[in-house]
Amino acid sequence: MSGTHAEVLNQSDELVDYNLFTSHPALADALAREGAAHERKALSALGERLGSVTMFTLGDVANRNPPQLQAYDRRGARRDTIEFHPAWHELMRRLVAEGLHTGPWAQPRPGAHVARAAGYMLWAELENGTQCPATMSYGAVPALARHGEMFAPWLRPLLSREYDAAFVPAAEKRGALIGMGMTERQGGSDVRTNTTHALPVNGAGPGREYRLSGHKWFFSAPMCDAFLVLAQAAGGLSCFLVPRFRPDRSLNALRLLRLKDKLGNRSNASAEVEFDAAVHHARGRRAFGRLLSEQPLMRNVLADLALECEAAVMLTMRLARAFDAQEEEEATLLRRVLTPAVKYWVCKRAPAVCAEAMEVLGGNGYIEDWPIARRFRESPLNSIWEGSGNIMCLDVLRALAREPATLEALETLLEGAAGRDARYDRYRAALSADLGDASDSELRARDLTQRIALATQAALFLTHGPAPSCEAFLASRLAAGPPAAFGTLPPGVDCDALVARVLAP
Repeated sequence: MSGTHAEVLNQSDELVDYNLFTSHPALADALAREGAAHERKALSALGERLGSVTMFTLGDVANRNPPQLQAYDRRGARRDTIEFHPAWHELMRRLVAEGLHTGPWAQPRPGAHVARAAGYMLWAELENGTQCPATMSYGAVPALARHGEMFAPWLRPLLSREYDAAFVPAAEKRGALIGMGMTERQGGSDVRTNTTHALPVNGAGPGREYRLSGHKWFFSAPMCDAFLVLAQAAGGLSCFLVPRFRPDRSLNALRLLRLKDKLGNRSNASAEVEFDAAVHHARGRRAFGRLLSEQPLMRNVLADLALECEAAVMLTMRLARAFDAQEEEEATLLRRVLTPAVKYWVCKRAPAVCAEAMEVLGGNGYIEDWPIARRFRESPLNSIWEGSGNIMCLDVLRALAREPATLEALETLLEGAAGRDARYDRYRAALSADLGDASDSELRARDLTQRIALATQAALFLTHGPAPSCEAFLASRLAAGPPAAFGTLPPGVDCDALVARVLAP
């Protein structure tokens, strides 16, 4: 046969209709290790739901049909709304119903934040744009809860598991979401240079009414019901809750000037606003007479990618456990230093991982019919959105300098693996010495942050295994330093064991 009817050979099957959780043993192990083993059954069920072809199709369709700004209604009056494809709304409905936005705050229990982090990782495999409003709502709840009585009317819809896209005041809705407005064009991540200003209407103070005037270069998720916005007040830079509607049900003066034409995260809207007053593929293709996954060099690449992903999961889930221990001082200190360190390191490694996975897929990886192209576009976003790499590294230094006990908490975490391997002991001792030397610390901030992340990952591997992953990590990340390219694991590493971790049925 010829033409479009020719038989298609040497192509892998589409990876759909599988359980995202049970096929991820590193995540399942981390769930149990960090105190949420009791959530395994629920996450297995979630993994089954999310791995369906229906969910992957919804993610693809939402990204192929980006949102549209409706600045005016048919009569020419300001409306400033965003129209989304139905696929977006269905994804949001399901995400909120799963409690992946504010679930741990709505139903606090042991392991709630760890379980939510695991579920969030599963959701990230199919669609990232919807995670933007969910993440901001998750972060907004504790900020509003600090002034519980003042913002109680907002907490009720935020903690709801019902998604309500109606453009009406939040008090009239079954559920609500929070966006954020931080970045201005003159300052970027340096929010101290913000020029948006807030003037009190009837007296200053928390929960009082202010009028904001100014401009935000990036206004995240402008379809949300309210926004946390940074503005200059009499006492300096402050954070304000800006709802879409005023108490009298009239539209608040948020003027959406345009939507950003972004590299990735295209299903989600980001606006400029003015305030007025693939491993699966390697098992299915052949080259040079053998499956790709059977070739020694490809085994090295796949094993290295698997190792990187497992290390990232271990690190992220350990941080999530610190959020479950809200009342423990040591956990609070660890959150302050590990949050920016983890964000910096995982986000820096993600584009390289996605690029290598794209190469494994070959030409298919570079076209929009396969999911890796979208994932590659998404991968740089988190190191830009609300905090570049440099900002994260400076946050690490600030956390260590602000409270000496923070360094002690970090040292205690790392000390738990001491004496188990000479390579780790040398690495930890050198890091400890450099963290104690304040000279040129800003110049060395990236190096120090990277080493904190690597040392923590190594400590977790040494303490919790598995042994092949631990040995590979120590040999390739500590003894030799992070490789410039994946696929450079040294001789003696058990590549088969590492690949088996991600090829589990």
